[in-house]
Amino acid sequence: MNDLVRQHTALSESDLEWLHLLVSEWQLLSDLSFADLVLWVPTLDGTRYVSVAQMRPNTGPTSYQDDMVGHLVPRGRRPLLDAALDEGRIVREGDPEWREEVPVRVESIPVRREGRVLGVIARNTNLLTVRTPSRLELTYLQSASDLAQMIAAGSFPFPGQQVDMDASPRAGDGLIRLDADGIVQYASPNALSAYHHLGLASDLVGQHLGELTAQLAPSRGPVDEAIAKLASGYAPRETEVEGSGGVIQLRAIPLKPKGTRIGSLVLLRDVTELRRRERELITKDATIREIHHRVKNNLQTVAALLRLQARRIDSEQGREALNEAVRRVGSIAIVHETLSQNLDERVEFDEIADRVLAMVAEISPGKVSCRRTGRFGILDAEVATPLAMVLTEILQNALEHAFAQGEQGTVEVSAVRGGTRDDARLLITVRDDGRGLPEGFDPQKAGNLGLQIVRTLVEGELGGAFDMVAAPERGTQVVLDVPVRADK
Repeated sequence: MNDLVRQHTALSESDLEWLHLLVSEWQLLSDLSFADLVLWVPTLDGTRYVSVAQMRPNTGPTSYQDDMVGHLVPRGRRPLLDAALDEGRIVREGDPEWREEVPVRVESIPVRREGRVLGVIARNTNLLTVRTPSRLELTYLQSASDLAQMIAAGSFPFPGQQVDMDASPRAGDGLIRLDADGIVQYASPNALSAYHHLGLASDLVGQHLGELTAQLAPSRGPVDEAIAKLASGYAPRETEVEGSGGVIQLRAIPLKPKGTRIGSLVLLRDVTELRRRERELITKDATIREIHHRVKNNLQTVAALLRLQARRIDSEQGREALNEAVRRVGSIAIVHETLSQNLDERVEFDEIADRVLAMVAEISPGKVSCRRTGRFGILDAEVATPLAMVLTEILQNALEHAFAQGEQGTVEVSAVRGGTRDDARLLITVRDDGRGLPEGFDPQKAGNLGLQIVRTLVEGELGGAFDMVAAPERGTQVVLDVPVRADK
C-alpha cells in the first residue's frame, strides 16, 4: 500500500498513516457486512482510481476471486465511487452487478479524515446465498452500518488505537451489542459461552455488562471500576478479564454514527486454554533455568573440591592433572550458567568463548595473550556444551606446550559461520605462534588425554572434523569443522 499510494496519489504521510489505521481495523467491517472491501484512492491527476488494499470476509462468500490491489480504474466507469468521493456520503443506489453469474450488491463508503475525503471503500456483497437473516446476522449488519457511517464521518478508526489483527478478538469469536446505558441488547452464542466460563449462570441480555463483568472478576478495588467502565463500552479499550473458571479478552468499540454514542460493540474471545498453556510454558521455562542454575552451582562445588584436593597433593603431576580437571568442569559450568539466564535452550556462544579464553589464560598470566576474532553465533545447548570443553582442551594444550617458561606469544581463536540456512557449519581455527609440532607428531593417534577428549567430542558427539597442522609462518593451528543448525 505504501508504494501504490506514494506512486499514484497526492496523499501525505499522515494521510497514509490514517489509511494504515483503517486497514488494521476493517476486517471487522468486512465480517459484519458479510462483504468484500476494496479501498480506492484517486490518483494524482484526479482522472483515475487506484486500489491500494483489499479484504475478504470470514463470515461469507467472496465477491472477488482475483486480487484487486494495484488495479487502475478511470473516473466515470464506476459512478458509485464518483458519487461517494464528490459528495462525501455513503452511496447505495443502483441495481446489483453480475460477475461470473453471481449477483453482487455494491456500496461506496467515503473515507474521511479531518474534513477531507481521502478515498472510497467499495463494499461488495455476494447475493448468491441471500436468505432470511437471523438475529445474529441482523445485529452484524446494523453494527456494520454504524461503523460505515463513522468511517464516512471521520470518527473511525480511533486515532492512536492501532490494532493487532492476529491478537485482537474478531466478530466470530464473540460479539455483544450494548445500548447507550451499557445494557446488553444482543449476545452471540460464543459470547454467552465465554461468560459462562467466567461463572455466569444466567443470560446476558438485559444485564449491565460493566457491572456484571466486575462482579465476575475476582479482584476488588479500583480495578473493578476500570473493568466496569471498559465493559460498558464508553471508550475504545482492550483488556482481559479472569474469573473463577476462565479468561476472556474484551475489546470495546463505542458506536457514534452521528456523533453521539448510541451504544457499543464488545468483541470478546475465550482465551482460557491459551493462557493456561502460556503459564505452563512459563513454569516449564523457569524450571529448566533453575535446573541449569543448580547444575552450574554443583559443578562449581565440584571444581572447588578438586582445587582443594590439588593443594594437598605433593606430586606436581597429580596437582596439574587436578587443575586440568578443574578447568574442564569450569567450561561446562559456564555453559549452564549462560543457559540459566536464557528463555530457551540456545546460547550466544561468543560470550562463552571469551570466558573460556579468560579462564584458560590464567595458567600463563602476563606471558601469552589470547584473543578471539569472528563470531560463533547462537548455538543449541547440545552443541555448546561439548564445544566449550573442546575449546578449553585446545587452548589449554596450546598454552602448556607451545611456549617455553616465560616466553611471550599469542593464541588466536577465529570462528566463521557458513553453509545453508537450515544446516550451517562452524569453522573454528585456533592458531598460536609458539614452537610448533614435534617431528612426526600425528594428532589423530596422539595419546594425550586432552587430544583424546577433543577427538571424541568433535568426531563422535558433534559429528565434525578435527585436524592439527603447522601454522603457515610459525607455530601450530588447530582446525575444527562442526555442523550446527542455523540461527532461527
